[in-house]
Amino acid sequence: METAPAIDGAALRAARVGAGLTQHQLAHEVGVVGGERVSMWERGEARPRSPQLLHAVARALGVPVTALLVAPEGSPSLRWLRFVAGVALDELAAAAHLSVASLKRWEAQGCRRLPSPATLRAVAAALGVGVDEVERALRPRQGASSTT
Repeated sequence: METAPAIDGAALRAARVGAGLTQHQLAHEVGVVGGERVSMWERGEARPRSPQLLHAVARALGVPVTALLVAPEGSPSLRWLRFVAGVALDELAAAAHLSVASLKRWEAQGCRRLPSPATLRAVAAALGVGVDEVERALRPRQGASSTT
């Protein structure tokens, strides 16, 4: 299971309260069982597990997805860009003609050597961002061993 970007629990709670929804009502709106899950998101103990679920939460609350996420330090990671775009891992792999395994590795570690310009353009187009953003997102993360 992939790790979603960190949720800003206070922002989520404020948006939920602003939308006039209880935790249980929000859970029902987005198709998760019980308000306990929403409570865990707000306390930072869990995160919506997929880009689609994160987008459903944002739609239900009438806020942009980025308003619910902790802003990345430095440039956003590829995973952060993918969640903001609402694109599943397998969808991005298909759109960019890459393996899911390669994308998982890139999201976790970045790349020592950037992929081809055509691949960068395909990833950027699928995520709705510029190639330069993808290049920055693919730079190796501190503390991670990088691979191609």
